[in-house]
Amino acid sequence: MNWGKAMLRFRHVKSLQNFTSLHVKVHNHFNLDRHLTDPKTYEANRSAALAEWQNLMA
Repeated sequence: MNWGKAMLRFRHVKSLQNFTSLHVKVHNHFNLDRHLTDPKTYEANRSAALAEWQNLMA
């Protein structure tokens, strides 16, 4: 993705800051460093993160 073009969609810097702040929180919640864990541990962590997210959204 060309981040320069994506950033042009935001008319105000504050809107961009709000979006990136939220995006970082969600991304960090689901970014589990797959390359550092074995598949079973990764799947268990992924399932736990998804369950927590569904609980937060309920």
